[in-house]
Amino acid sequence: MAKPLSILFVSSEIYPFAKTGGLADVSYSLPLALRELGHDIRVMMPKYGSISERKNRIHEINRLRDFPIPVGDTEWLATVKSSSVNNPRSKVQAYITTNQNYFEAKKGFYSDPLTGIDYPDNDERFIFFNRTVLETCILLGWYPDIIHCNDWQTGLVPAFARTEYAQEFKKAKIIYTIHNFGNQGSFPSDSISKTRMSENVLPTITHNDRLNFMKAGIAYSDRITTVSPTYCAEILKNKQSSNGLIAVLKERSDKMLGILDGVDMLTWNPKIDPLIAKNYDKTSVSDKVYSKEALLHRFRLPMRSNTPLIGMISRLNEQKGIKLILEVADQLFAENLQFVLLGEGDPALESGLKEIAARYPDKASVKIGFDDELAHLIEAGADMFMMPSLYEPCGLNQQYSLVYGTVPIVRSTGGLADTVREFSPATGSGNGFVFQKFDSEEMLGAIRRAIAMYSQTEVWDVVVQNGMNEDLSWGRSARQYSDLYRSLIK
Repeated sequence: MAKPLSILFVSSEIYPFAKTGGLADVSYSLPLALRELGHDIRVMMPKYGSISERKNRIHEINRLRDFPIPVGDTEWLATVKSSSVNNPRSKVQAYITTNQNYFEAKKGFYSDPLTGIDYPDNDERFIFFNRTVLETCILLGWYPDIIHCNDWQTGLVPAFARTEYAQEFKKAKIIYTIHNFGNQGSFPSDSISKTRMSENVLPTITHNDRLNFMKAGIAYSDRITTVSPTYCAEILKNKQSSNGLIAVLKERSDKMLGILDGVDMLTWNPKIDPLIAKNYDKTSVSDKVYSKEALLHRFRLPMRSNTPLIGMISRLNEQKGIKLILEVADQLFAENLQFVLLGEGDPALESGLKEIAARYPDKASVKIGFDDELAHLIEAGADMFMMPSLYEPCGLNQQYSLVYGTVPIVRSTGGLADTVREFSPATGSGNGFVFQKFDSEEMLGAIRRAIAMYSQTEVWDVVVQNGMNEDLSWGRSARQYSDLYRSLIK
């Protein structure tokens, strides 16, 4: 049997400590799945002001107290504390970086929760955190085989490891995962000197005379991964989605690889989910109806036995395709369907959706905000799940939907294209309904195809079973990462 590897997994958010989206879920589930494969994996993240030390059992480590970290002309003290990430099967050591000025005094992760405005010192906050990651390893005398960094907030870790700390980390291999290429950690030119990096390094960490964390991560890592194979191909082709970094990516395209995110089957599994009305699996899928009744009750909609219920859980922004729904609302709600949505974001989109709910009170209902318990009920209680995204690096909700026997209706992009295939009544293959162009009429066509199939009970059961038979677990993805790590160590 191959010997276990030592892996440091670095992320700006890890569930349950801090979460704004899919990055936190991945940073929780993937390390636990790698631990189950036998690896010595540890995770590291900052401690924002909203994280409770008592609730999360965060405690001090004597040798990681008050060590100096330079940012520009100043030195700040870091104290790294200890906690763990657990599930019923395994446990992963967590290192939590604390600093009063940069993290603990701020309730938000990247922006002020009251104004929504990004913190003006985000450059310094994450320069500080990135240096702290490597200094922590040195203080522990622990030099991992693999350092796995995620998104822009950790992009300087590879740059520091290959320049200022090259001697200490000469044996470490570095993986850099892009979860969202749209956010690159780009800061004004006066941020560059705050890294204290030497003159000859600057071309690799700057783009258009600005500090660019993501460019640094891409330039200095041994492998760059994205969260789905199709997204990997898309960002190499699409100048718009590359935000001007396409040339840098293309230079390293031979080092790029797409690995699809998985589903945490201990959290998202209708067989054991405590947050749904009645547990079920693929042999008892008719028990979804109990969650459908509960869901309609929560959204104050009438129960209609032969009417499909479409669910949606989404950030409300341009990327998520909400405007397509608003464009064809009257045609959409002329169909035999009901619709529930949970989400928050752009105030204009929020009010547009509320207006639709007011216009079609028996057919549509919207809850503004985020509610994890309700999200589980939507996945279990809806018959169909909508994701009409402009782009979607991976997408987890369409995967949760397949696991819950809720048929996805998606646009063919990124991870949606990798996981959802158009159902063919002729062959009985496929697990959802797919449209190609980012266009409201095309979306409407996919919804109408889904409604037509829903009315044919036996055919619909085939679509549902096809989805529930997929292996979407993290086990599959973790094995791919484990193989990638080992190929680098060789």
